[in-house]
Amino acid sequence: MERELEFEKPVAELEKAIEKLKASAAESKGDFGAQISELEKKCEERKREIYDSLTPWQTVQVARHPKRPVLYDYISLIFKDFVELHGDRCYGDDRALIGGFAKLDAQKVMLIGHSKGKNVDENVRRNFGMAKPEGYRKAMRLMRLAEKFNVPVVTFIDTTGAYPGLDAEQRGQAEAIARNLTEMAKLEIPIVSIVTGEGGSGGALGIGVADIVLMLSNAVYSVISPEGCASILWRDAAYSAQAAESLKITARSLLTLGVIDEIVREPAGGAHSDHKAAAESVRAAILKHLKKLIPLSPAKLTARRFEKFSAMGKFTK
Repeated sequence: MERELEFEKPVAELEKAIEKLKASAAESKGDFGAQISELEKKCEERKREIYDSLTPWQTVQVARHPKRPVLYDYISLIFKDFVELHGDRCYGDDRALIGGFAKLDAQKVMLIGHSKGKNVDENVRRNFGMAKPEGYRKAMRLMRLAEKFNVPVVTFIDTTGAYPGLDAEQRGQAEAIARNLTEMAKLEIPIVSIVTGEGGSGGALGIGVADIVLMLSNAVYSVISPEGCASILWRDAAYSAQAAESLKITARSLLTLGVIDEIVREPAGGAHSDHKAAAESVRAAILKHLKKLIPLSPAKLTARRFEKFSAMGKFTK
């Protein structure tokens, strides 16, 4: 396993033992089937034990895992006929946030999502998935296009946040995100969003005002990163684990709070351990909710969306 996390080491050791036993069996042509099967069963059980009891800070580490599937992985695994559309018709084309028409099984959708890379060069080209104003304006242009053709929108959220640079601020970063929030609330087509990695602050919300918000079980979604929160509250990023606990950033916490609608279960060992299984779970969840949303009238969709977001943030005595 490449760059296993600290808490994954027991699993990595079992996997190495399994590979060594398989190699020995191949060399000696002996029958080690029973031992291999037992070790594989033990490995799966250990994965489940570890991933069912992750702390919030450990979940952050899984959400940021370098082998975790990114948008292009999901496009290749579960979508067909993806036609990328470029530009915001105002300034330029943002590679950190991409979109276009695609097919999910037989259903036509407008697919929009944050685009991270798998290595440094890819991430530099895509600005590490941190979109600028032109990215959010492109996303809104595509959503309006989808509304024109009565095609549902599916968004994939995976960003540490909107790009905070001077050039983004000069071109109206806050206004672009705020306009997306307003316009998405009024779109008369179904919208399904899924948080697949990190859902960071306004950068995530800019494509996250949806009828249904899904979240992978080891993803995180928060108003600020744990490190940023720790630096503000304790003036020390060493308190990131405590900040992660207080922020309630995990899927379980957010489901309880009503911020998300459903947790999409990842395979044992996390989405990075089995891209195909993770993608299949995502595909099934999106299709399930689209099937329920598509028959609804535009008035019903917008009313439900307004009620959904208006109900968030209530206090109880």
